[in-house]
Amino acid sequence: MQGKIASVLLGASTFGWVAAQTFTRLGTCPTLGCVFPPDQASFLPGQYFDIRLEVHAPLNGSEAFNGGVVDEDFTFCIQVGDGECEDAKTFFKVSEPEVTTYNFTWFEDLFAKTAKTPSLVNVAAKSYRALSLANPGQYKAILNYYNNRQTVATWFVRETPKKPVAKNVLFFIGDGMTQSMITAARLIAHKSINGVYQSLMQMDQMEALGHQMTHSIDSFITDSANSATALYTGKKSTVNALNVYVDSSADPFDDPKFETIAELFRRRRHGPIGMVSTAYIADATPAGLCAHTRARSELDAVVYEYLYGPQAYSPEIEWPTSCEAPDVIFGAGAEQFIPGDGSPDGQDFYAAFASEGYNVVYNNTELQGTSNNTKTLGIFGTENLSKWVDRKVYPENLVGLGNSPLGDGTDALDQPGLKEMTLKAIDILHARSQENGTGWFMMSEAASIDKMMHVLDYDRALGELLELDDTIRASMEHLQALGELENTLIVVTADHGHGFDVYGSADTKYLKAQTTDHTKRSAVGTYANSGLSGYTADPAALPNNDTVIIGAQGPHFPVNWEPRYVYAAGLSAFPDHREGFAINTDGPRVPATKADDGVYSFNPEDQQGGFVLDGNLPPDVDQGVHSLTDVSVFASGPGSEKFRGVYNSIDIFFKMADALALGATDGDC
Repeated sequence: MQGKIASVLLGASTFGWVAAQTFTRLGTCPTLGCVFPPDQASFLPGQYFDIRLEVHAPLNGSEAFNGGVVDEDFTFCIQVGDGECEDAKTFFKVSEPEVTTYNFTWFEDLFAKTAKTPSLVNVAAKSYRALSLANPGQYKAILNYYNNRQTVATWFVRETPKKPVAKNVLFFIGDGMTQSMITAARLIAHKSINGVYQSLMQMDQMEALGHQMTHSIDSFITDSANSATALYTGKKSTVNALNVYVDSSADPFDDPKFETIAELFRRRRHGPIGMVSTAYIADATPAGLCAHTRARSELDAVVYEYLYGPQAYSPEIEWPTSCEAPDVIFGAGAEQFIPGDGSPDGQDFYAAFASEGYNVVYNNTELQGTSNNTKTLGIFGTENLSKWVDRKVYPENLVGLGNSPLGDGTDALDQPGLKEMTLKAIDILHARSQENGTGWFMMSEAASIDKMMHVLDYDRALGELLELDDTIRASMEHLQALGELENTLIVVTADHGHGFDVYGSADTKYLKAQTTDHTKRSAVGTYANSGLSGYTADPAALPNNDTVIIGAQGPHFPVNWEPRYVYAAGLSAFPDHREGFAINTDGPRVPATKADDGVYSFNPEDQQGGFVLDGNLPPDVDQGVHSLTDVSVFASGPGSEKFRGVYNSIDIFFKMADALALGATDGDC
């Protein structure tokens, strides 16, 4: 058979965001025959997905087979229950796709990588596009190759309610947020008298509490791309992948896709959707709502797909569903909109959105003044939005950043926070859904919990977490005022965690007065010596008083961000750095800097007066990394009872979709 010839190198060097320690030829494909979706995949009835089949013939290495000659005459069939296995073309009523051939190389382990001795694999592959399974039940997808070899993938189409219990879904994601972070945020923002908190986090008061497992499909540590994919689609994927299974081809846009909850809501409910993030808006968590690529770094493509859909970006690949230009897009990342290297084809994408009927706003004043009846794009800075601590406690840190969303080098001093963006998004979605009573779906992300945890800036991370909690509280009050609270399922969770915890307190005054690293560590108080939280007391008072006071930033935030006695915390995985425990008053931390030999060491400008901690990560890593921990799930509103218990991250998609009855057809309702 005639096929395209291509070549790609797989392994640790393929993905720039996360490197693999345990190498695989191709994730979820331990044999020489690969089926995507892989074994154990679950679907909502009618949810679109692609099928990708690959047969491999390694030429060298431990898996060398058949002299590298690949079987191009493989067959594929679908079996329902105990019935006959029917060829895919007939079963799905589609034409047979072309078989393509190419090769790729990969490293079998670190020894092979160090020696630069890759293994070469010849491939024969084909893809069926935009398929679905309407009926709940178990299916077997069977690939036959090399005469007598088989790969069998068992798929499950889940039962789904015929009628919705929720009209709207408001989905909050605290990126990287763990229960230990929530506990620490409560400690610094809520007064405790004799061991009894006088107020609680809003998350503490939700109707349902659960825990979800965050691991990815082929590694037990996840990133924000494939963890968002799991939450939005009910499918596990690979690190860096957005709503696709990663295949072995060179093209980051031809991997087999599957439909997201936002696409499903748009297609089946025809209602408005929104995304809000304190990150650059093409970052993994917002991108996961609408974009399809195995490389989260394709930022310009993500923004293009927001506006025009995946099929417009790759016209040769059928994909009949999309977010159809979300009604609300709020965040940062002006680089993808200002004409230049970061925008799609170098075009002015502010103008592109405006030409499609969007109001475009650039600051909080414009945001609050814009119409609620029109689709709105709000981009409020370059890179990520400024952190809550800097906007509210140390606003002088906003000066000199040159981060205007207009790209003119001025400062973005009038940025909205997560609360302002979320409340305005609710207003727009509510107004636009009134036309046909569809309800709405929105995701709101506190992105810099994660970003600040990465750089060991725990104070700013907790500030972002407290802003998220304040936003949840304000959103519930706002929905109540709109008469929509009882109609809205509110879900709060994280996409993954960090190995963060508080283990005591630190006397910052004593620590700075010491002259050696060992004596500085004597400033840490554990157990009984940890004392009480000074963050909720007046700076002139001791923390053991019984007075509840409100600080300059209002209730549910610390009264004092610079007490003498601070919490002592750390990550389980970290680079070389210096620790003094006090808040960085001049901006986010940079814990490690690169030396002339390319190795990262502690930053001499960071946490001066602290003691040095030798890192436990590879020497080319300059920040903390994600951890395996399960993360909490909080829910309130119709359908919230389903979120109790312990479950896989993919189940959150199904629980939200069931509340909206997105698996039901028009005939079911």
